[in-house]
Amino acid sequence: MTVALIDSGFGLLSTTGWLRHLAPELELLLLLDPDGAPWGSKSASFVTDRLLTAAQFAIERGARAIVVPCNTATVTAIDALRERCEPHVPVIGTVPAVKSAAAVGRNIAVWATIRTTSSRYQERLIADHANGRLVARVACPGLAEAIDHGDMAAATAAIADATERTPDSCDSVVLGCTHYPLVVPEILRSLPSGITLYDSAEAVARQTLRRLGRTSNSDNTMGSIDVVASGRPGSLPTGAHAYPVGRALAASERVPRDILISAETRSPIAAPAL
Repeated sequence: MTVALIDSGFGLLSTTGWLRHLAPELELLLLLDPDGAPWGSKSASFVTDRLLTAAQFAIERGARAIVVPCNTATVTAIDALRERCEPHVPVIGTVPAVKSAAAVGRNIAVWATIRTTSSRYQERLIADHANGRLVARVACPGLAEAIDHGDMAAATAAIADATERTPDSCDSVVLGCTHYPLVVPEILRSLPSGITLYDSAEAVARQTLRRLGRTSNSDNTMGSIDVVASGRPGSLPTGAHAYPVGRALAASERVPRDILISAETRSPIAAPAL
């Protein structure tokens, strides 16, 4: 059974890692878009066109589900994608874990791209699920791009800038971009101690399995991992090897849980996936 994951860059790595951990027998089709990256700085029509084109390719390749492990693409084009694909092929999107953070924390900061931070979708998410908590909207310009390039100096600078703009009263930080879990250790080193991070990658993977009527699998059967880059057959970019989950996926291994959730965090509580 083939599951396609679509993103412009490395934002799909964490969700792919969870799927590889939970159900390694799945055939995974990773659709990257290096020619169009980064999507966060592009127009809504551009992102929608790239997403729909990739989804059509995935369906032609026999994908039984399409996962969008990208907050920007989800808030921009998930409705158009569902209209195109469902009910025959389920579409699973990704949104910031505001609801889960609000259920536990006092005050929340949502770190996200500029597009997601300014989106009406995120505002509705906060209005519907923040339960009256203070929510600081912290845009993180350049962080996703630095992660895609494996530029840890630039990523560290962007993280420091976001930390400076995060109110001291916040005890929870929601990672509102799927790139950010790849640099959790650096984020934790920058933030004050005691802050809990929230991410939705595990929930998105589990929702995908539920939509497919499957459960996690503990055997050692390994499905293939195929990479397509802007419509061309390819492999995971060299930069993905900068991250443990990228190295495990490149080796076609089952991804161990301990590299998906940093031991330095309280296990992030994942939000229900779209």
